[in-house]
Amino acid sequence: MPTKTVSKRESPGTKQIPLGEFDFIDLFAGIGGLRLAFERNGARCVMSSEWDRFAQETYEANFNEKPLGDITQIKRIPKHDILTAGFPCQPFSLAGVSKNNALGRDHGFAHQTQGTLFFEIVRILKSKKPKAFLLENVKNLQSHDGGNTFRVIKATLRELGYYIEHRVIDGKAVVPQHRERTYIVGFRPRIRQRNKKDFEFPDFSEVKDRPTLKSILDPEPDPKYTLSKKLWKYLQDYAAKHRAKGNGFGYGLVDPFDPANEDVTTRTLSARYHKDGSEILIDTGGRTPRRLTPVECKRLMGFPEEFKIPVSDTQAYRQFGNSVVVPIVDRIAAEVIAYLKNGLKSS
Repeated sequence: MPTKTVSKRESPGTKQIPLGEFDFIDLFAGIGGLRLAFERNGARCVMSSEWDRFAQETYEANFNEKPLGDITQIKRIPKHDILTAGFPCQPFSLAGVSKNNALGRDHGFAHQTQGTLFFEIVRILKSKKPKAFLLENVKNLQSHDGGNTFRVIKATLRELGYYIEHRVIDGKAVVPQHRERTYIVGFRPRIRQRNKKDFEFPDFSEVKDRPTLKSILDPEPDPKYTLSKKLWKYLQDYAAKHRAKGNGFGYGLVDPFDPANEDVTTRTLSARYHKDGSEILIDTGGRTPRRLTPVECKRLMGFPEEFKIPVSDTQAYRQFGNSVVVPIVDRIAAEVIAYLKNGLKSS
């Protein structure tokens, strides 16, 4: 397959390799974590879509282009080889199936996804038939709505003609954060046939170069990130109340400087981190702990150091809490592209 001639412009953290062997689109793009990973592995982004204006601002600051807005309003989709999407999780209706059966209408699994954002992915896959896709979502996608959501997603993708594989992968293999996410890859059947073997997700068990939490922290963080005595007391009282009830709710305090536990892993960074920072608090050795800074959140998610943060702390916390662990997707993207290349060698 001949390499396409494209610009050599590089996004943050892009490897020094020619770009453009495969084109991809970046849907529900957030701040571009999926894009970073695929561009690092030699693919070219030909379209991006993200509705949140603050995420658009961060994306534009780093990729020199503003994503298109609401995907439901985008009708002209460019040709592409790979579709990537970190799509929102929504329940699918089963009632519509019974109704359409009663009326003698065709429905198929795709019918059940109408009215959801996943349907937009279905619409594009059906129309453009890219060679491959990578979808990312929370771990609980598999149990969402009693398992119905994941059942419909898999059945719909297969009905569209794709061979699929999926796996839950924990980001702690490559960053000091416990962050489990569901990844779904899909390929056109001829890609699978020519590979003569199933797609295999990368093995993260042998990763040796994971940074420690201590190594990503700012040695002199702004005092504004230290919790007030009032907030710290509230979080302690809240945790004690729930412990008394047998619940597990409460703050997550970690000491990255404990010599007996240098490989400490934080809880999952969430979009609500801006509210009180309770899920990841850093023990300062003082009277109150502190929350992570936005730059530290960037590092905790595996974004390159040169990645720009042009928005407020509140928006930055939301954006990194909603993003992907870039080194995880980097390795998956490498396997996706290698599988594609092998499957196209004789085409």
